[in-house]
Amino acid sequence: MNERFSIDGKTVLITGGSRGIGLMMARGYVQAGARVYISSRNAEVCGREADTLSAEGTCIALPADITTEEGVTHLAQQLAEKEAKLDVLINNAGKGWEAPLETFPDIGWDAVMNINVKAVFKLTRELLPQLEAAGSHENPSRVINIGSIAAEGYNSMELYSYGASKSAVHWLTKTLAREFGPRHITVNAIAPGRFPSKMTAPVMSDRDRYNAEVAAIPLRRWGQEADIAGLSIFLASPAAAFITGAIIPLDGGTRLG
Repeated sequence: MNERFSIDGKTVLITGGSRGIGLMMARGYVQAGARVYISSRNAEVCGREADTLSAEGTCIALPADITTEEGVTHLAQQLAEKEAKLDVLINNAGKGWEAPLETFPDIGWDAVMNINVKAVFKLTRELLPQLEAAGSHENPSRVINIGSIAAEGYNSMELYSYGASKSAVHWLTKTLAREFGPRHITVNAIAPGRFPSKMTAPVMSDRDRYNAEVAAIPLRRWGQEADIAGLSIFLASPAAAFITGAIIPLDGGTRLG
């Protein structure tokens, strides 16, 4: 039974893996026996977190700024120099921008769409050789995109570009799933609700707002590390080999209203 959910020995790349839910997933994968590469713009933080996780398994830092096309290419080249095969790519790095409608700036669209959508497409395309090399008919390689329930309008007030970008990620997930299936690669997305992160820090620091949000969630809590790590590990395991093109909510029922 355990083999059905095992990711032991798999090679994994997680963008935005040095903090937030990226770090939560990285820790879960390392503890489950995977060889994990984490990437982020801050080389110092990325290296420190990789060193910390290496005490529990294998974690390697690949710093890169994927807000630019050159940065995406650089990250793909770094990975290709180290690994001929990539079992799991987790496109997690993302950005939000909150501002009133009347003053929402152009950079709030450009910066968010570049990293949340364009970088996901370009990095996945750049790493296709490694993903194809790892996949087989019975055990495909995996692409896991991190979307959001904000794609459906939940908790996305004044986050105009963020919700739109995550809608695009969900659409891209389905499109790539259809194209990559014959190449023995599955593509799925996780749509998280509220989790502790830099993006949600303002809510966590406002006790009244936090309590009001928790009260509106059917399960009466925010997501925890075990939640995001568990679902992402499942999607990379043999148990999920026949799942592709799925957008899986991880929100405690928030979308139910």
